[in-house]
Formats: sequence, structure tokens, C-alpha cells
Amino acid sequence: METVYTIDSLNQMIEQLEIRQDAEWCAIKDEIDEIKDNLKPLNLIRNTVEEINETVGFKSNLAQSAISIGIGYLAKRFVVGKSDSTFKNIFGSLLQLVVTNLVSKPHEPSKEEP
Repeated sequence: METVYTIDSLNQMIEQLEIRQDAEWCAIKDEIDEIKDNLKPLNLIRNTVEEINETVGFKSNLAQSAISIGIGYLAKRFVVGKSDSTFKNIFGSLLQLVVTNLVSKPHEPSKEEP
């Protein structure tokens, strides 16, 4: 930092530092919002599916659909398990359908207005 000899130049430097601090806080808040969005369970699943597709090299919609169906099936088995109850089986099938549809949709980051 340079040496300040007048009150006007000191006030000017203080103002510049306050503006810089505000800009840095806004950048930190934006980064936190992005991290929170990436840590949502649905986004974690989508990112995992995308990474699997890139790693293995799946390019077709058929392979991506198969992965989505598999994740839906795992969600059903995880929540419902093996059950003889008709209600639980119906609930599990609906859950599987919802999870499969959510995972198979293309990822679009949400743009919330402040």
C-alpha cells in the first residue's frame, strides 16, 4: 500500500476498499449458492450419471435411459425393499417412475432472481 498524506486520499482509498469488499462478498455468496445447488440429491445423481456416461463413453439415449431406469429401480428397492403389501408395491413403482423421469431429464441449472 502506498503512504497516504491527505484526508481526501485516505477517504478515497477507504471507499475503494469498501467497494472491493462488497464485490468479494457478492462473489462468495454466489459461490455458496452454486455449491448448495450442486449438493442437492437430484443434482448429485444427475452429475454421477453424466460422469458415468462420459467415463464409459455412452453416447446413445438408449444407454442413458437404461442407467436412469436402473437408478429408479435402486431407489424403489432402497425405499420399499421386498414387501408383500400392495400399497407399498404401488408406492414403490410410482417412486421408481418419478426418480427415473427426474434423472433422465437434461440438467438445467436454476436461475433464481434476487
